[in-house]
Amino acid sequence: MPTPLHPPSTTSTARAAVPRAVIFDLDGVIVDSFAVMRQAFLTAYAEVVGDGAAPFEEYSRHLGRYFPDIMRIMGLPTELEAPFVRESYRLAGEVTVFDGVRELLPELDRRGLRLAVATGKSGPRARSLLDRLGLLDAFEHVIGSDEVARAKPAPDIVLHALDLLDVPASRAMMVGDAVTDLASARSAGVTAVAALWGETDEPALLAERPDAVLRRPVDLLELCPQSLTA
Repeated sequence: MPTPLHPPSTTSTARAAVPRAVIFDLDGVIVDSFAVMRQAFLTAYAEVVGDGAAPFEEYSRHLGRYFPDIMRIMGLPTELEAPFVRESYRLAGEVTVFDGVRELLPELDRRGLRLAVATGKSGPRARSLLDRLGLLDAFEHVIGSDEVARAKPAPDIVLHALDLLDVPASRAMMVGDAVTDLASARSAGVTAVAALWGETDEPALLAERPDAVLRRPVDLLELCPQSLTA
């Protein structure tokens, strides 16, 4: 079941009681792509930087951000992006959907929730991956970090999703597995929900005091009523 980490305010209680939309991060929430990201990063690093150990552990601490932003934070060449993207496409067949997600999405739709994805990936790459996995049609909108002015942790991508869905922030939640997801959600004024079923830094996520914590995808249904009213 979802676990609130602190007594919710009246506002956050109202949000959780009558959600109209759920905005999901992609990697680590919908799909398990950690091994693919690791291999793509190692290959890109070897091609562009050369010999030496690729700092994937440091890279993984920034997951949720747009790849070029991570390169700038780490002081690495932005030229890593091209081979990273190439390898990500090549290895896309190895990405899997987390257990329970395929069952969760149609149930949320049945309950009247409007669904979107707001990801650190580029929009074309995110849509290509979801299409390959047969999940693209489950979402009304899939937005990439290249399609907003500022990527996470800025609120732009969540605000854009809300605008496209025509749902107020008070009636929406963002489900993410990274600190950047929670920060983006909070800045946009939506309920911030932490997902802990992937490769995530659980202590760092819990330290952000999300409005709720989910340990399995199905736990999200506890935050969504069976029938929705306007």
